[in-house]
Amino acid sequence: MEDLFGGAAPYYARYRPGYGQAAIGHLAEAFGADSRVLDLGCGPGTIAIPLARRVTAVLAVDPAREMLAEGRRLAGGLANIAWLRGDSTVLWALPPFEHVVMGRSFHWMDRGSVLAELDGLLPPGGAVALVGPARQRGEPWQPDSQPWQPVERRVCEEFGLDIRTAADSFHATGEHHHDLLAASPFSGVESRVFGRRLTWDVDGLIGLQLSYSYSSPARLGDHLPAFVGALRRALLADNPVGRWEQELVTEVLIARRPGR
Repeated sequence: MEDLFGGAAPYYARYRPGYGQAAIGHLAEAFGADSRVLDLGCGPGTIAIPLARRVTAVLAVDPAREMLAEGRRLAGGLANIAWLRGDSTVLWALPPFEHVVMGRSFHWMDRGSVLAELDGLLPPGGAVALVGPARQRGEPWQPDSQPWQPVERRVCEEFGLDIRTAADSFHATGEHHHDLLAASPFSGVESRVFGRRLTWDVDGLIGLQLSYSYSSPARLGDHLPAFVGALRRALLADNPVGRWEQELVTEVLIARRPGR
């Protein structure tokens, strides 16, 4: 996992859309202001940083040193975030936490095993929250969902970048997070959907592409400048105005043990 996003952290932090204040506020309300929350697979702090302003403490855990370093930089003076290198295989070694949130990281994990371990770690009433689950359209593994994505897919294929290399357990099984939660100890699931409209320019779409694991700067290597040039030309050939609109939908799942 350390190398999957090699060189992508600055692009991830700058160009990946955040989840919006409404979604973060919903998480904070579900967890409670006095809670200690684990952000598992935190990246550069997309959830951890805004959530830390609303809860007592956040454990921000990620396997990639670059992501953690970017998160520390972006967090500035926030003192209630602990940035820790680790992944879903070291849950028992982490400091105590009362809730866990995962934003577009759960699909990389052995999801059933993670939920079983969390069942032994979370206190009564502890919640598992998933932000942006893959049932929504517009994910990178649905490359025709947004108007620019067929162009990006074509350029990626020209450079031998296979979008399927981003796939893990979710994509291999076809079992949605919703279905997996429903069959887990955390089967009491509530869903809230938040929508926003975004406008992208060429630099934004290029930066977004470089934030993905299958087209990260480390994966491109010496081909990075050529890839950026080819993608820029292809996007502008497809849309000379150089502006794209997106209806971004974020789904927040809050899952608890039934009756808790």
